[in-house]
Amino acid sequence: MSHGTWVALHVLGVVVFLGNLIVTAVWKTFADQTRSPSVVAYAQRLVTITDFAFTATGAALITVSGFVLADDWGGIGGPSWLTVGFSLFAAAGVVWIVVLVPTQMQQARLARDFATAEAIPERYWQLARRWYVFGSVATLLPLATIFVMALKP
Repeated sequence: MSHGTWVALHVLGVVVFLGNLIVTAVWKTFADQTRSPSVVAYAQRLVTITDFAFTATGAALITVSGFVLADDWGGIGGPSWLTVGFSLFAAAGVVWIVVLVPTQMQQARLARDFATAEAIPERYWQLARRWYVFGSVATLLPLATIFVMALKP
């Protein structure tokens, strides 16, 4: 593939990845604010689906194209901006895999049970607080990555 194709795939991955992170956080927040079991359960189901469909796909595109493009600069161990950018993105991946995915899976199991119930259990809200905190971190890290990669300090 040409260099331009790899750049296009990289940009597409960033758009899909960050777009899903930000949009999901917004509509999940609005859904949670309703406190309606059916709305929250539906939103939680979509968080799980869209994370695997878009966040994972975007991350895969970013990772594969990023490694290919990094070779132009001597690899991820080349210039410090490239190493820092890769490290920030990798840290976001660790947060997503270690904290967010398990949290979302627990929330999804709970949501299946309360979708037709009168109330949402407190455990869901405890997990939601964790999701908001670590989700913010997992969003800010890639945003910082964009600035490092674009500015190449």
